[in-house]
Amino acid sequence: MTPEDLINRILYRDAMMLVINKPAGLAVHASGREDSHLGHFLAALSFGLPNPPQLAHRLDRDTSGCLVLGRHRQALKRLGQMFAAGQVEKVYWTLVVGAPDGEAGCIEAPLAKQGGHGSWRMMVDAKGQSAVTDWRLLGRGGRLSWLECRPRTGRTHQIRVHLASIGLPVAGDHIYGRGTATLAADRLNLHARAITLPVNIKTAPVAVTAPPPPHMLAALAACGWAEGQ
Repeated sequence: MTPEDLINRILYRDAMMLVINKPAGLAVHASGREDSHLGHFLAALSFGLPNPPQLAHRLDRDTSGCLVLGRHRQALKRLGQMFAAGQVEKVYWTLVVGAPDGEAGCIEAPLAKQGGHGSWRMMVDAKGQSAVTDWRLLGRGGRLSWLECRPRTGRTHQIRVHLASIGLPVAGDHIYGRGTATLAADRLNLHARAITLPVNIKTAPVAVTAPPPPHMLAALAACGWAEGQ
């Protein structure tokens, strides 16, 4: 990743925010095991403002797709309010191992963090925070199914844990995949496909779509996806 690469990944830009197509494998912030992260490159996205943009939300390191950045303090406050109020519509594409029972469904299962620093994971826990994910089957190919997921809440690893809890682990998931990590390019097959933000009541919502990442293309095609969808 270079600053130029990140500029080329801008999907949307206005005075308030940027939406970029985050590549899989790039952490959004520093952690104990990350040498490189998105913060190293944000200065290239200042575009004349005195400070670089900052994260309005986050994506896991291995999740690709739409990531929103606020360009100044007031914008970050407004975006934070929208995310906290559940006003932002997020759509994910994922490839899962197995076939769902039906064409669509809703997973309602509270989630809690278990374990300590460096070895934690999210688990379904009746005492955890409420979490709801809607899913819809888009196609199938071999052992994989292509799903659209719309999380109503924004818990850590929510889609991954929810799908694994109903026997449909995300292909390439080394944490929740239970032996399925080697399928579909051995990388996490979870992509933040689209995001819609109601920025102003006087204007139409901002709707942004990110093309799927290279490591998902072959499996998506096997499930019925065609370029341009």
